[in-house]
Amino acid sequence: HVHLVEPGGGLVQTVGSLILSCAASSVTFGDYAMGWFRQAPGQEREFVAAISWSGGNSYYADTVKGRFTISRDNAEATVYLQMNDLKREDTAVYLCAADFTTLSPTSRPSDYDYWGRGTQVTVSE
Repeated sequence: HVHLVEPGGGLVQTVGSLILSCAASSVTFGDYAMGWFRQAPGQEREFVAAISWSGGNSYYADTVKGRFTISRDNAEATVYLQMNDLKREDTAVYLCAADFTTLSPTSRPSDYDYWGRGTQVTVSE
């Protein structure tokens, strides 16, 4: 079992920046792909970004491409999401997830095996 914890989150103004982190309790962190998703109230879970086990490949939703950057530090068993030029529509609970099977970045929630509890990001005017 992998335990994922996402500290951080918070309130930020539009066009501001925020970085999220997700720490994994697994010594094999470098063996699997990681992803970030988000869910706003009353909406379905939405893919944000994903990164391969090595960090060499990443994949973004069109809504965040050019503004968000996913990265990972396998030595620290942590994945990050740098969010720039934030918009009100980015307000959501952000969740990280671990994919043990696909290895390549994927946008399908069903491909992910473990999920964090999520952290709230609120973007205000």
